[in-house]
Amino acid sequence: MNSAKARIIFILLVVSFLCYSVHLYIKPEQPVRFAFNSTVAAQGRLVWQKYNCQSCHQLYGLGGYLGPDLTNIYSALYKGEDYIKAFVIGGTNQMPAFSINDSEMVQLIEFFKMTDASGQADPKLFTIQKDGMIHPIAK
Repeated sequence: MNSAKARIIFILLVVSFLCYSVHLYIKPEQPVRFAFNSTVAAQGRLVWQKYNCQSCHQLYGLGGYLGPDLTNIYSALYKGEDYIKAFVIGGTNQMPAFSINDSEMVQLIEFFKMTDASGQADPKLFTIQKDGMIHPIAK
């Protein structure tokens, strides 16, 4: 009976080790990146500047602090193109409604696609080192 228990425990340990190893070495899911037109996105950057969006909002953690960081707004859960359009055109209590034409809206959306594809900016995902450098938090 002792021998049977030892075999069962050994088999469970081997299976656990194999499952854990497979879990560690499976390629992590890559984030979705959106295709964008860089010429239109460059015009969208000018729209961003024209309406002085950086005075309230941030990109990559840089900019104003009244509104949220918009670096990854295009791919954020329950957000995206329609969400952006609604807020820009309709405004909120703190954000004014902008009279932006369709061409400028397309350019601004393309700018957000480009910004989103370039990286992530959530400060909670990074640590600041003693030398001032930032590094992603290991998962």
